[in-house]
Amino acid sequence: LEINIPRDRDASFEPQILKKYDKDISNIEAQIISMYSKGMTTRDISSHIKDIYGFGVSAGLVSSITNKILPTIDEWQNRPLD
Repeated sequence: LEINIPRDRDASFEPQILKKYDKDISNIEAQIISMYSKGMTTRDISSHIKDIYGFGVSAGLVSSITNKILPTIDEWQNRPLD
């Protein structure tokens, strides 16, 4: 997942999800995937992340994170049963 931080003239922009120069959002991604696997909708997940972490994520971001595991899900669903 690529995150673009806007440039500003006086470097006063403070990201809310990740602190400056931090690139690891795996904990949040893991939480999103866990909630998705339990059947929560993207909007429910967005709302829950806001409740937990105090910032919002869009339903589109949730979808882009959950879409990364779809090939693994398809592979598991289509595996041969012995």
